[in-house]
Amino acid sequence: MDISTGSQMIMLFFIFIICGIPVAFCLALSALFAMWQMDFGLDMVADLLIAGSSKYTLLAIPFFILAGNIMGISGIAERMIQFFRVLVEKLPGNMGLVGTVVCLFWGSVSGSGPASVAAIGPLIIKGMVDDGYSKPFAAGLVCTGAALSLIIPPSIGLVIYGVIAETSISNLFLATIVPGILLGSLMLLMLPLSRFYADNSQPGFSISLQEQDSNEPYHLRLYSAFTHAFWGLFTPVLILGGIYGGIFTPTEAAIVASMYAIVVGALIYRSININQLYHSFIDSACSSAVVMLVVAFAGLFGWVIEIDGLVGDYSEVLITMSQHPQIILFVILAILLVAGMFMDAVTIMYITLPIFLPVVRSLNIDLTWFGVLLMTALSIGLITPPVGINLFVAANITHCSLGSIAKGVMPFLLVSIFGLCLLVLFPQISLFLL
Repeated sequence: MDISTGSQMIMLFFIFIICGIPVAFCLALSALFAMWQMDFGLDMVADLLIAGSSKYTLLAIPFFILAGNIMGISGIAERMIQFFRVLVEKLPGNMGLVGTVVCLFWGSVSGSGPASVAAIGPLIIKGMVDDGYSKPFAAGLVCTGAALSLIIPPSIGLVIYGVIAETSISNLFLATIVPGILLGSLMLLMLPLSRFYADNSQPGFSISLQEQDSNEPYHLRLYSAFTHAFWGLFTPVLILGGIYGGIFTPTEAAIVASMYAIVVGALIYRSININQLYHSFIDSACSSAVVMLVVAFAGLFGWVIEIDGLVGDYSEVLITMSQHPQIILFVILAILLVAGMFMDAVTIMYITLPIFLPVVRSLNIDLTWFGVLLMTALSIGLITPPVGINLFVAANITHCSLGSIAKGVMPFLLVSIFGLCLLVLFPQISLFLL
C-alpha cells in the first residue's frame, strides 16, 4: 500500500514520541524528513519557522506565563485560600469548596494546568486532608480544577487557538466563562463521594496554612481575609474588565497582568525581592522558549500536512462518517481526549486543527463554540489515566502513587466528560454571553 509522505511523517512523529524524544524535536525531525522526501529545499525551513512564530498575538504567551510565575511566589495563593476558607467555613465540605473556587480563580492567573497543580496543589491538598478528605481524592480535585486553567480566561491555549483559527480571542475568553463555572459546579457535586476515599496513610506535608483566631467575630475575620486577598481577587477583574471594556487587547492584557503582578508582589505585599524577580524572569523565559519552540516546529509540521493534501483526505473521511454534525463532533472530541493524554495542548492543536477546522467550517459550526469544546476536551486529557500530565505532577507533590491519584480523580473525570457532553448538546451554554 502506498503511504503518502504526510502520513509517513505522522507515523514517524509517534515513533519518536514513543522513543522519549522531546515533543518539539519530534515535530522538527518528522517535518524535516517529510520535506526531504518531497524535495523541498531545507532553506525554506527558517522562513517557515519565523512565519509561524512571529505573530503579534503570540506575545501574550510569555507575559501570561510571567504573570503566573510572579503571582505564584508573591503569596497570592495563600491569601486567596485563606479568604475563601473563612467565607465558606460554615458550609459543609469547607476545603473542598475552597479548593474548587481557588482553582477557578487561579486559572485566571496561570493559564497552565500542570503549573496550577504545582502552584496551589500543596496548600489546597494540605487543607483538604486537615478537613478530613483523603489525599488521593483531594489530589483528584486539584488536578481537575487546575485543568480548567485551559478553559478559564485568560488561557494560553485559547490565545493559540485564536491565532490558528483566525477567530476573536476576546470572544473566546467571553465564551469560556460560563462553561468554566459549569464544570467547576459539577466538581462540587462530587464532594460527597469523598467518604469512599478514607485512606489518609500517605506521607504528610510540611506546609501549614495560617490559622485564624476563632474567638474573633466572623465578619471581622472575613473582612481581614478579604483585605489581604483583595489584590489577588482583583486580577481577573482587571484582565477581563480591561479587555471587554475596550481598554486593551488580550495581548496587551498579558503585559498589564505582568506589571500588575510585579507591583502587587514587590510594592504592596512586599513578598518578593529583586533576586526572586530575576529568577521569575529566567523561569518564565525558559517556559516560554519551550512553548514557542513547539509552536514554531508545530507550524512547520502543519505546513507539510497542508502541502501534502492530508487536510482534504482526512477531512473527507470525517465528513463522510455520518450525516449528523454532532456525531462527527463527538468523533473529533474523542480523538482530542485521547491525544490530550499523551501530548500538550499546543502540539495537539497545531497537528489536528489543520484537519479539523475545514470540517468544522463545512458543517457551519461556530468557531468560538468549537474552541470551547476543544479546550474542554484537552483539559480532560490532562487528568485522564494513565498518562494525564496533571496526575504526574500531583503524584510528585503528594508522594502518593500514580494509581491512587488516578483513583481519586475518577469521579471528577466522569463528571467532566458529562459536562463536555452538555456543552456539545447545548451550544447556548458557551454562546450565552456573546
